[in-house]
Amino acid sequence: MSRVSKPYEIVERALELSTTDGLVVVADEHSSANLRWAGNALTTNGVTRGRTLTVIATVDGAKGTASGVVSRSAVTADDLEPLVRAAEAAARGAGPAEDAQPLVSGVPSSPDFTDAPAETGSEVFADFAPALGDAFARARSGGRELYGFANHELTSTYLGTSTGLRLRHDQPTGTLELNAKSPDRTRSAWAGRSTRDFKDVDPAAMDAELARRLSWAERRIDLPAGRYETLLPPTAVADLLIYQLWSSTARDAVEGRTVFSRPGGGTRLGETLAPLPLTLRSDPHAPGLESAPFVIAHSSGDSASVFDNGLPLAPTDWLREGKLERLTTTRHSAALTGLPVAPAIDNLVLDGGGERSLEEMVAATTGRALLLTCLWYIREVDPATLLLTGLTRDGVYLVEDGEVVGEVNNFRFNESPVDLLSRASEAGRTEKTLPREWGDWFTRAAMPALRIPDFNMSSVSQGV
Repeated sequence: MSRVSKPYEIVERALELSTTDGLVVVADEHSSANLRWAGNALTTNGVTRGRTLTVIATVDGAKGTASGVVSRSAVTADDLEPLVRAAEAAARGAGPAEDAQPLVSGVPSSPDFTDAPAETGSEVFADFAPALGDAFARARSGGRELYGFANHELTSTYLGTSTGLRLRHDQPTGTLELNAKSPDRTRSAWAGRSTRDFKDVDPAAMDAELARRLSWAERRIDLPAGRYETLLPPTAVADLLIYQLWSSTARDAVEGRTVFSRPGGGTRLGETLAPLPLTLRSDPHAPGLESAPFVIAHSSGDSASVFDNGLPLAPTDWLREGKLERLTTTRHSAALTGLPVAPAIDNLVLDGGGERSLEEMVAATTGRALLLTCLWYIREVDPATLLLTGLTRDGVYLVEDGEVVGEVNNFRFNESPVDLLSRASEAGRTEKTLPREWGDWFTRAAMPALRIPDFNMSSVSQGV
């Protein structure tokens, strides 16, 4: 029977087996715990464990450096040599890698590199589960049905390279989605939270929020498509700006393919994109949103390079006081464009200096406005303007002179997040939020609500 080695031992042994010019080994130890419920009762729960090993071999040749990347799950010590040889064969059979750079070196080793991986389990829900049970009882007595799920993942990543890097990062990721429905299923409301440990989520408060939204929906008002003053909640702002971040690669901008390209050549860096003092930033050490402080790249793409593995990450302002400050770069694309190295970071914060909560922004509304719950099915229409389309979901409400007076029909929207920033008339208080559309890929975000005077609801949707 093969021996299941410790993660750091797997990394060290893979490096010892290398016969190529360079090797990067990334061992990811995964664990997860989840709860699911429907109709005010738990339905399933589970705990999983797993390991993924990614080996990146590099081969120097007369025309440049080639790379070969192979990833496999459930790797044991006996699986290592075939895996390393497969990566080396892939590198030798490939042409020179466009993004080739010297492997990163000189980064101090993580003191816990040889420690056992961190793990999550059902105990993460020790306080949350009883509170959820209490929420079920309140919902039942109030004539509501609660549906949803809670998921907690913990990934310990061990990164080793032939240049001497030995780095380790533990990443907890928790998400909670709660949906309330009326017994006849004609009314629905959603709330979501992002968390590191489920100690900062309150099912009772979420249920109360959903109960209020269901009560708003007792009155139905049909509205036509058009441009409306609209209050975008933090979750919707996050979904739009995460897509903007994903679209902000420097090389594409320099080559004239994106909304960040300057007409006639170059980029829009330094240009004022928002009249409000909005700062969009990423920081691996942001409190409550902590993410890996070094590059972890399992493959190369527009915004990542396997050659950058282990590169330290620093706080980065993408937008500062309304001005475009940085575009994402790898070391390769930074050299191509002449711009600073600015790798992507796994969190995103927008701060506009506002102090009002979303509820206070609703109360301050004069005339008519729409209050959204969330967005979904977001797709790109035009990369040159970053025009996006998508749908509203789980509640659009009509606000009249500071009061919510009823629920209106859903809409399809057509908007560019860059254009929205230029038209926003108010930013509320920044708070942690869970993106609804991109929550499977990006959970660490803090956003304010935004007031948009003329949000484009391009057509009426029958979605719920």
